[in-house]
Amino acid sequence: MSTPTPELPELALAGSVSKRAEVLVIGLTSSDNGAEILFGDGPVDESVLGELLDTLQAVGATGRSEELTRVPAPASLPVASVLAVGLGAADRIDAEQVRRSAGAAARALTGVSTVATTLSSVDLGAAAEGFALGSYTFTEFRSAKSAPKDDARHATRVELLVPSVRDRAAKATLARATAIAEAVATAREFVNTPPSHLYPAEFAARAKALGEAAGLEVEVLDEKALEKQGFGGIVGVGKGSSRPPRLVRLSYSAKKRKAPKVALVGKGVTFDTGGISIKPAAGMEAMTSDMAGAAAVVATVVLAAKLGVAADVVATVPMAENMPSSTAQRPGDVLTQYGGTTIEVINTDAEGRLILADAIVRACEDAPDYLIDTATLTGAQMVALGNRTPGVMGTDEFRDRVAALSQEVGENGWPMPLPAELRGDLESRVADLANVTPHRWGGMLAAGLFLKEFVAEGVQWAHIDVAGPAFNTGGPFGYVGKGGTGVPVRTMITVIEDIAERG
Repeated sequence: MSTPTPELPELALAGSVSKRAEVLVIGLTSSDNGAEILFGDGPVDESVLGELLDTLQAVGATGRSEELTRVPAPASLPVASVLAVGLGAADRIDAEQVRRSAGAAARALTGVSTVATTLSSVDLGAAAEGFALGSYTFTEFRSAKSAPKDDARHATRVELLVPSVRDRAAKATLARATAIAEAVATAREFVNTPPSHLYPAEFAARAKALGEAAGLEVEVLDEKALEKQGFGGIVGVGKGSSRPPRLVRLSYSAKKRKAPKVALVGKGVTFDTGGISIKPAAGMEAMTSDMAGAAAVVATVVLAAKLGVAADVVATVPMAENMPSSTAQRPGDVLTQYGGTTIEVINTDAEGRLILADAIVRACEDAPDYLIDTATLTGAQMVALGNRTPGVMGTDEFRDRVAALSQEVGENGWPMPLPAELRGDLESRVADLANVTPHRWGGMLAAGLFLKEFVAEGVQWAHIDVAGPAFNTGGPFGYVGKGGTGVPVRTMITVIEDIAERG
């Protein structure tokens, strides 16, 4: 067993472009007058910027978002070349645009060991996060035959140019950005690890190691404890696999009187075949990502501890493997969730809500003020919102708060309703509830309504469906490569900090 070790570059503040830097990355904006260099207070002389701009315009640089233009550096700069990355229109630049452009630049700079950038003068935190996450690679299972050579590796050091390296605010901003990037990369690392190597017991062991290293209280329930304590949803989903389920609890205490209590719950299906209601073979390999919600929750509670947020945070993380076998649960079976609600299992491929329901009830026993659950829950999320927009459901005020903060940090959560008329379609012929409706309309919303049944009265609750956004099956973009994205770690930590500040 080994804990995730994300490959990220060293991030450092710098007051000038050092001799070890090979490339200088600058920002370029677009305007009616053509491309312009966006540069705050920094160590590069204005005359050099003018020379650079003439060269960039001569080769057709426009400054459009994430456009990359690399040119030889002027003789006065101690670097071999300059990479201009587009930021789009100057009046539309925000932190997320800087983050994306920094990520695009990082992905392009293979074979470069040290990079300096002036994007830090636009937004230091966003530039640091973008470079770190854009440089992320997952190489654990590559042999010498296909492992990246030195000339194919991303930068190992990024110098973020600032007016003063002694500035306390700059140091704090960089420390926070580094911690966030590490948390996102940790979630990616979990998601990218194949199910042959990340199954419930191993996932639980890695989560425990991370939690203990961060000073968290850790509890792990094995299959015997789950059975004994009545976690029927987790046991039911996991009973078809030779690799039994787990429930992990990671607790962070702010050690502050009257600190708000935040519960996190994440779906941890380490591989989802659909069970007896088996999925089509095409694309099933992407179901290695069906534990992305759990990965994000584990990374977030560890991040909360590292940042020392002024809120108590407890993560309740159910882990199971959904397999078809002679011991698997069947369509038509009835199981009893933790807390006593009985469920008619109509479709064994709607398994995530079953393990989440158990975990939500357990999390609510701690009397949290807020509860956030996240999961790669429904294909309907992608039908409704695409591959980059999480659906956010829950109690109206908190749902809107979570969605707004998600949009602020660039993870783009979108508020969705829980229509009352769909609730009746979850009625069962033989049990308290069915796990799916008899039709395919509003599948994401019906799943949210199912989970709502298990949230305790008075708890402010948000459910984030990240079925598409948590795993990128397409080409790289911005600071996101193929595979695990780490969504919604940045949303959840921002919400937790907002709760700590405003209640």
